[in-house]
Amino acid sequence: MKQNPLLELWNQDRTAFTGWLSIPGSWSAEVMAQAGFDAVVIDLQHGLAGNDGMVAMLQAIGNTGAAPIVRVPWNEPSAVMRALDAGAYGVICPMVNSRAECEAFVGACRFPPDGGRSFGPTRSLVSIGPDYLARSRSFAVAFAMIETAEALANLEAIAGVPGLDGLFLGPWDLSLALGLERPGNLEDPVLLAACDRVIAAARKHGLVAGIYADSAAQGLRLAARGFRMVNIATDSALLQRGAAAELAQAKAPTLPDRPSGSGQNPSGY
Repeated sequence: MKQNPLLELWNQDRTAFTGWLSIPGSWSAEVMAQAGFDAVVIDLQHGLAGNDGMVAMLQAIGNTGAAPIVRVPWNEPSAVMRALDAGAYGVICPMVNSRAECEAFVGACRFPPDGGRSFGPTRSLVSIGPDYLARSRSFAVAFAMIETAEALANLEAIAGVPGLDGLFLGPWDLSLALGLERPGNLEDPVLLAACDRVIAAARKHGLVAGIYADSAAQGLRLAARGFRMVNIATDSALLQRGAAAELAQAKAPTLPDRPSGSGQNPSGY
């Protein structure tokens, strides 16, 4: 059976840097995974892929070395089980606000006697290995998102749920819930205090603290703070920024001289 590379990173107290997939399609998923991220997250909550797209993206990530993670649309058992059955190495669950909600989420990730996951890992038995059932508990990771004031108030209770592997802070939703002036501002002292609370709770309960950031520079600061799963790039944002930068250069008032015939086209078109 394959190994989940994230577990070895965390055993060494190292940070997994992830890419986020919001564009539906196997090709963009493969390109992101081949870039060398420790994991890539297929976002079924706010991304544009559905269940069929998820399977194709998981297949594209394949043997790239990146661990495929799925953020499910909601805390609903069939969505969690479907992602794991399709070959996800872990699940991030949004809007977990209480211990009971976290118990329901974790229960959907674990086969009996640890939970109520129904048996049917159709693709996982092939893509991960025929002994998936015996090793799934130590393989598939479960992250509960902390992104509301209620979740922050119930942080210790959520973190204490048996079978949970990590807490994943959603800075935008949590900022909105806390009434902060600039949502997602990871320089805001109130949001940073919430970050520190999540990190402390994760350490106390033997969990991994994760967070969504939007740049390598920001991600490095958060890793230094104690987060051990940090998103640093999103496919759609990379495409937007890259396209805008190239266009701005092309339309700049003064362009550098280019010798005739010196252009190269790596795509061969």
